[in-house]
Amino acid sequence: MIKTQRIIPCLWFADNAEEAARHYTGIFKNSRITAITHYGTAGFESHHRPPGSVMTVAFELDGQSFTALNGGPLFQFTEAISFQVNCETQEEIDHYWDKLSADGDPDAQMCGWLKDRYGLSWQVIPNSMDELFKDEESAASQRAMEAMLTMKKLDIAALQRAYDGKGKS
Repeated sequence: MIKTQRIIPCLWFADNAEEAARHYTGIFKNSRITAITHYGTAGFESHHRPPGSVMTVAFELDGQSFTALNGGPLFQFTEAISFQVNCETQEEIDHYWDKLSADGDPDAQMCGWLKDRYGLSWQVIPNSMDELFKDEESAASQRAMEAMLTMKKLDIAALQRAYDGKGKS
């Protein structure tokens, strides 16, 4: 029996769902496009999409299933929804940050958050994030929080130094 993912995020794009899916699958390992569907003539009065144009793109990012829909410009992404990319190393943070932020909105970068070229928000964070902030009352967590609030792309070593009370040296 093939296990299917019960909940699959559907991302609404104006008309560049396939481009976005190809972009994302080029960034994450173990990723692929699994299916592409096209609009037909049925329902044109509702969807107003040209027959033969891409309707949906099913894809996986590191094994996580997604659907991208070309639904027209009616809806836009907001920061109310974002995807977290958990990273073990600074090299991973650098890779995902650089690839996802390329041609994105530089004004939307803060504390590990970024907005990509399609307007989708991402959080590129270290796996140690929960450990650094688990005790919000501790001086160590306060120092780490203050350090994080000055960063755009997160720096694991700098966060750990702040947590440890070792300053910027």
